[in-house]
Amino acid sequence: MVRYFFLKVLNKYASKWVVLFIDIFLVCFSFVIAYFIRFNISFDFDTSTLIKQLPLIVVVACCSFLIVGSYKGIIRHTGTKDAINVFMGVTIFSLTIMFIVAINQLFRVFPNFTIPKSIILIHYLVAVFSLIVSRYVFKTFFEIISTELKSVKNVLIYGAGDSGIITYGALNRERNNEYNVLGFIDDDPNKIDKKIDRIKIYSLSKIDPNFIEDNDINEVIISIQNIKSNSLLEITDNLLKLNVEVKIVPPLSKWIGGDLQANQIKQINIDDLLGRAQISFDNPIVKKEVIDRTIFVTGAAGSIGSEISRQLATYKLKQLVLIDQAESPLYDLQQELSLKGIENFTVIVADVRDRKRMQEIFEQYLPEKVFHAAAYKHVPLMEQNPYEAVKINIFGTKNIADLSMIYHVERFVMVSTDKAVNPTNVMGATKRVAEMYISCLSKEAEKTKFTITRFGNVLGSNGSVIPLFKKQIENGGPLTVTHQDITRYFMTIPEACRLVLEAGTMGVGGEIYIFDMGKSVKIFEMAKRMISLSGLKYPEDIDIQITGLRPGEKLYEELLANGEDTTKTYHEKIMIAKPQEMDCHLMQLKINQLCVDHQTLKNAEIVGLLKEIVLEYKSNNSIYEKLDAKD
Repeated sequence: MVRYFFLKVLNKYASKWVVLFIDIFLVCFSFVIAYFIRFNISFDFDTSTLIKQLPLIVVVACCSFLIVGSYKGIIRHTGTKDAINVFMGVTIFSLTIMFIVAINQLFRVFPNFTIPKSIILIHYLVAVFSLIVSRYVFKTFFEIISTELKSVKNVLIYGAGDSGIITYGALNRERNNEYNVLGFIDDDPNKIDKKIDRIKIYSLSKIDPNFIEDNDINEVIISIQNIKSNSLLEITDNLLKLNVEVKIVPPLSKWIGGDLQANQIKQINIDDLLGRAQISFDNPIVKKEVIDRTIFVTGAAGSIGSEISRQLATYKLKQLVLIDQAESPLYDLQQELSLKGIENFTVIVADVRDRKRMQEIFEQYLPEKVFHAAAYKHVPLMEQNPYEAVKINIFGTKNIADLSMIYHVERFVMVSTDKAVNPTNVMGATKRVAEMYISCLSKEAEKTKFTITRFGNVLGSNGSVIPLFKKQIENGGPLTVTHQDITRYFMTIPEACRLVLEAGTMGVGGEIYIFDMGKSVKIFEMAKRMISLSGLKYPEDIDIQITGLRPGEKLYEELLANGEDTTKTYHEKIMIAKPQEMDCHLMQLKINQLCVDHQTLKNAEIVGLLKEIVLEYKSNNSIYEKLDAKD
């Protein structure tokens, strides 16, 4: 309590005038010490003479410090600049005293008044030392008191290179001083056991539970630029086992003004642990292809559609038309873009299944590019509702594709999914039928280029596993995983949308674009990491419950169907899947008939028709498996 009161008073009342008073006191005290040193560490001198000289010392010191402004510095943040100001102030003071003594001796204004030159010199050295040291002592004293009064985090910095040193400097500059760096971690044997600013560099093998407990380590900050994802994954797994919070320094490109700030250091999250380097695009052709164009985005309120809309909105489009039947999310997107000052866009509440309504919109705006992201995507729900899956995923896609060709749209880009490859569920099968229809349509289109983008699961999208795990953790668990061996490919929403925009500039039409997504991720391991990243332990704090595969769910996803090969593009991570050969005339007849007949058929009959069109569609863990048994 006493410390808290002292610190509060210190913050409130330790003004620059108090600092000036203390400086003058120390100059006077140093003057006495100078006499003491001059007379062989004794008081064998005339104290009355000293007392007569002190008023001059006070006046000159006050004027010198006022001129330099050394008293204005914040003592608890003392640095090199403050030490220089003190040095200049004392130098001006000593030169002034010498000038006054010399003038007095020349004109004998006060015949009996003088100060020995040896005293002035000794006093100069003592004053400089005492004023500078006193500031650093005060700073240390303040830090000790403030450290005891607030929660200070003991941290280790992983990486003793340039980025690690910059991170160390950023933490030291932190005004709240919440961080106490106790060491660096590095795997370079030439650095281990050496020191940076008296902070020791340790090998990762030395950082064990005993080290963490003995040093009360709270956090480890990973500060390595361009670290490979698999290395980051391995490091993070090792650190999380030590029951410490793991944070990461952002890439150099995200530093504010090229300078790292402590508040930019963020807690590592599952996006950083995808197990692969994120795919980046820097294609000026994208800008050239969309500038001054009228562009449609269907399903604009969804996870993918909304991000496509955000990215397109950054370009100078003629008109951006956002279409979705979900009124509330579409309104939210409208407000978001409006707050960013974007004006050249229109939101339309409409259903892609409504041919008449869609035709009116096409006729009114005459789009030059269409990004079709409208779809139903949840596997278990679509397994129970094949009618709706066919109506939106096939019939809705057919409507938009047909109208795109009728109104001579330059480019139609369809957003597909890896679940369309060798589908085991209704959702994947309907997306595969949509792909097949687009592939056939592209062969007869003269002006419209049709392309398809196919990718895996999107981190953070509506209904995806990451938001589900976060909610389950907030509710105290357990986390639910359908199978201990289930794996999925993952990508971020911005990545997915950059791919879609990129596809809108590539090829001659009819291509299916896929890309290198690295290794698939084991969902069970992802669940354990999310528990650790939340500061909890598995299974002590939160358990993971195996619920069994859901209807239509695969253990492993695929990116290529049987009979599909890939060819390279100019981007090393993007490939083109060669479409399977098919009788397009017959296929279009079947798809057209499905779009008509499904309105009067029962679920099993609808699924049966899907299986006739998509021959590789074999139901898994579903009531529709009996349809495959008849083959």
